[in-house]
Amino acid sequence: MAQNPTTKLFIGGLAWHTSDQTLKEGFQQYGQIEEAVVVKDRDTNRSRGFGFVRFSTQEEAEQARTALNNTGFDGREIRVDFATDNRGNASMRGGGQRGGYTGFGGSRGGGYGSRGGFGGGGGYNSQNQQQYPQGGGFGGQQAGDTDSGP
Repeated sequence: MAQNPTTKLFIGGLAWHTSDQTLKEGFQQYGQIEEAVVVKDRDTNRSRGFGFVRFSTQEEAEQARTALNNTGFDGREIRVDFATDNRGNASMRGGGQRGGYTGFGGSRGGGYGSRGGFGGGGGYNSQNQQQYPQGGGFGGQQAGDTDSGP
């Protein structure tokens, strides 16, 4: 038995045409399936190439993981492993209002290598201020500017 006490499996490498129903049918021989979901892009509604299957028991999930990991499924070789919940670990993700993922953007501030993005000073490599005297970004200020804008 595996160390991970979950009944939810991550399925990676799915074919783009694999549906929730195909996923469920392919895994149901290993036990009672509570949920089978292919993750889709929210804008295009196309598969993102991975999904999740939740079994009723840990034993069923372990059996499916052992049997199907690195095997062919719906025309592609899939990777099957226990799912992990990363939602509670905000330190692993970027985002928020200042920065974005490792400082690349965000809704306020951030921007690559600078003091800001939209509404801030800077933009991409704001060191070259002779060539771009207004800084980067939209409506940004130079370092040391005291004028707060219009």
